[in-house]
Amino acid sequence: MPTFEYTAMDSTGREVKDTIVAPNEDEAQVKIRQKGHFVKKMSARVDRKKKKKKRKQGRKANVRKKSMTLGGRVGPKALTTFTRQLSTLQDAGLPLLRSLNILEQQARPGPLKNSLIDTVDEIESGSTLSEAMAKNPKAFDRLYVNMVRAGEAGGALEVILQRLAEFQEKAQSLKRKVKGAMVYPILVITIAVVILVAIMVFVIPKFKEIFADFDIALPAATTLLLDSSDALVRNDVLPPQFGDYLIGNWIFILLVPIVWMIFIRIVKLHRIGAYIVDWIKLKFPITGQIIRKTVVARTTRTLGTLVSSGVPILEGLMIARDTAGNAVFVRAYQRVYDSIREGDTIAQPLREARVVDEMVVNMIDVGEETGDLDTMLNKVADVYDEEINVAVEGLVSMLEPLMIVFLGGTIGFIVIALFMPLITIIDTLGK
Repeated sequence: MPTFEYTAMDSTGREVKDTIVAPNEDEAQVKIRQKGHFVKKMSARVDRKKKKKKRKQGRKANVRKKSMTLGGRVGPKALTTFTRQLSTLQDAGLPLLRSLNILEQQARPGPLKNSLIDTVDEIESGSTLSEAMAKNPKAFDRLYVNMVRAGEAGGALEVILQRLAEFQEKAQSLKRKVKGAMVYPILVITIAVVILVAIMVFVIPKFKEIFADFDIALPAATTLLLDSSDALVRNDVLPPQFGDYLIGNWIFILLVPIVWMIFIRIVKLHRIGAYIVDWIKLKFPITGQIIRKTVVARTTRTLGTLVSSGVPILEGLMIARDTAGNAVFVRAYQRVYDSIREGDTIAQPLREARVVDEMVVNMIDVGEETGDLDTMLNKVADVYDEEINVAVEGLVSMLEPLMIVFLGGTIGFIVIALFMPLITIIDTLGK
């Protein structure tokens, strides 16, 4: 008869760890409840001799269950949903292994399902949840694993999972708001550029032929428009040897953004190049502030969530540094990490780095003095989330009239430049 290890809470709220012998897990739970205990976690004890055999059997079984995937990385939306579901099941009192099996069976074939299969296999072999998740880094990153480990150590896994789910949901919400706000302007600008290029390439040359047939003197605006069209249609910018490969400059113009993105990625492979590129991004007039506030909100919320979950401050700083996504902030957080190791506070090296506002530094300073660092960090994140929303809305509201003015001015210039010679031609024909 199998032996089950369990962690439960008695009638006084005290945590109890013990073992019980039962035919199966359900019978074990019934026996534990009869003692007046509330089960928090339960797992079957596996003999060391059987552990290796069971792991091999589990791997063989998993080969049949796993599906083929491209990339293998779990999306943030799927991971957030899984975390929320796991926290709900744990809060309801279901054993961990049973909860994972339920979620694995419900998951669609893909990276998440494959990761859950591996996780269940590791737990059945005797590993803890954090140890099992650490072996699947494509699904569970350092932040996730460390918070789960803190929850296991503190006996409050369901609480930690709830915090983690809330953290992920807020991060996804912020990302959706920023992306959603920028979709409309980018779409309008892209369509406008495509239409203007089509007019310059296909329409303007027809008018040039008409004007040439009548042999009239063209205004300066019309000449400028026709010359611009010629420069776009012909391959005048690139050397002649490229003419066999490119059909006009318009193809070259379409390739410029792609080439630029590839160039930036190559530059960012080097540490100094990444720092320079990210520093320039932060110096842009409007978008730079949005990027800065986004990084501050993300890192402070990450650190605040980790600290409130019981993760050591040094480990939390390293994780927050890795989630920054900006080389300037990475360097600043590394300085803070080094200062703390020498016995300094967070606020002073952060103030010297000059990557955040004085308000953020003061709030962190107060949090350190009062012992409410996690609360202050989460408040900073909430404040910056709101500021990001306001900044993005302001940017979109500013871009809309600018786009209208630009498109209206461009179309107006084209119409005037084309109709001025046409009026001259009509007058000539009338005479």
